Amino acid sequence: MNMDIATGHASAQGPRQRNEDFAAVQRPGPGEEKLGWIAALADGVSGEAPTAGGGRMAAQTTVLALMRDWHGVPADWDTPAALERLIGAQNLWLAAHNRRNTQAALTTLSAVVLRGQGFTGAQVGDSRIWLIRDNAILQLTQDHALPQRDFARLTRAVGLEDSLHVDFIQGELRIGDRLLLTSDGVHGVLDARRLRDLALGDEDPQAAAEALVNAALAAGTHDNASAVLLLVRGLAEAGFDDVRAAAERLPTPGELIIGSLFDGMTLTAKVADNGVNRLHQARLPNGRLVAIKCLCATRAGDPAERAMLAHEGWLGQRLAGVEGFVAAHPVDPEASHFYLRFDWHAGRTMEQLLGTRPALPDVIEAARQLATALARLHRLGVAHRDIKPANLHLGDDGTWRVLDLGVALSGREPAAQRELHAGTPSYINPEQWDDPPRAADEGSDLFALGVSLYQWLTGHLPYGEVEPYQRGRYRRDPRAPSRLDARVPLWLDRLLLKAVALDPALRFETAEELLLAIERGAARPLAAQAATPLAQRDPLALWQIGLAMSVLLNALLIVWLLFLPR
Repeated sequence: MNMDIATGHASAQGPRQRNEDFAAVQRPGPGEEKLGWIAALADGVSGEAPTAGGGRMAAQTTVLALMRDWHGVPADWDTPAALERLIGAQNLWLAAHNRRNTQAALTTLSAVVLRGQGFTGAQVGDSRIWLIRDNAILQLTQDHALPQRDFARLTRAVGLEDSLHVDFIQGELRIGDRLLLTSDGVHGVLDARRLRDLALGDEDPQAAAEALVNAALAAGTHDNASAVLLLVRGLAEAGFDDVRAAAERLPTPGELIIGSLFDGMTLTAKVADNGVNRLHQARLPNGRLVAIKCLCATRAGDPAERAMLAHEGWLGQRLAGVEGFVAAHPVDPEASHFYLRFDWHAGRTMEQLLGTRPALPDVIEAARQLATALARLHRLGVAHRDIKPANLHLGDDGTWRVLDLGVALSGREPAAQRELHAGTPSYINPEQWDDPPRAADEGSDLFALGVSLYQWLTGHLPYGEVEPYQRGRYRRDPRAPSRLDARVPLWLDRLLLKAVALDPALRFETAEELLLAIERGAARPLAAQAATPLAQRDPLALWQIGLAMSVLLNALLIVWLLFLPR
């Protein structure tokens, strides 16, 4: 669902010689919906000489630069960071212009981005942003101005100095909200109550904006008068900023009691508690089961853990409707606490299936479905980093799903998550234990999937149990699965050995390549891999052998010199 916004904009010169206000609203084009809507109002500042017009130029170029560039920024940028870069670049250009000209061109700026289910405002100077909700009006910004009524009153302006400090405000949106941007020619003569009444006085935002400007002129404003009004008629699906804002704002649930009501849901079971996160089953009023994931009380105050859980929720929303994953529900604006809510799927994990002898067709079907799921995940630029039997789930509907995106990398994960050496040691590709270690990527997921399938099929890990940083476990090639289970055909033997090969260059490069090998099966089996050379498996052992031979030769030489006849 795309955001539905109705807009209105009006501006009048008033008693001034020229209108140096400038405002604009821009809606997203096709493919730009994730960046949302942007609106900006600038009040230019310049001298009063008949030839002066620098304020108009400053206001117009600042607003148009934002309108031109906003929908060109990467969709995964944080809104405040993106606004700060764009406004900062315009400020540097305008400041350089002012150093070359005697007539200073400065401007205030009030900008607001409506994205997902929230808004972000940026403020410089004494134009203002207001939120009108439930018949109440709230001024969201603070003026950067001194009490005097001359040019010197501004303490911040775009173009004033090379460095610019921008104030940012963020909040949730609700259907029916109105965001109002005004220049001081409007709010300087109309109080907050009058602004609210006029903004609510007409369902058409354009008519309301014109009424605001006309009322300012009638009240005797001494300046240009401009107003932009945005009416929220529909919200988009929650984005990363919305989930992260909820994580920062809402408290963590306390002890959840089975059988009690929690945000309208009935808690039915406690599923897991790993000391960091808790997982509960709950029933919605319509009877559907869901899974609730939240932080443990001991981690409730850790902002890094909150950010990681928010990132997992955002990824779960992105994967909603993607087969092979469990969808996360959008964060409820009325939620009392911060938690994630996922669809519930009855079934068992691959870990729970270990110890049973699976049928070969079941293993092949699992490999096919899971490779397909990873291909979809990797196409989104996401690496899971913790593929293992406990995170591979076979539903009662026969669908294999990948669980737990808590340590996944997407490009928007918090820094603490990026630096985390994540994963379970026995399923981590060996090069992550090198010094320096190689970062986990999509190839790490494919290696871990190969290890998981090998273990399920044979009952053994290809390299045995691996402890953290235990690189020595990877000094031999794994045994062929057919030597552990005679049912394994040659083509599957080769496929699994390629998936878990010691040398990264010998493994599958992409999930699509793995999927193609599975689908071809015995019709086009992979070529057999040669044994990994000792120099590559264990360079230290090669040096040890060389040293032993050298010592032996020297010992023989000494014996020959001392004891044998010459």
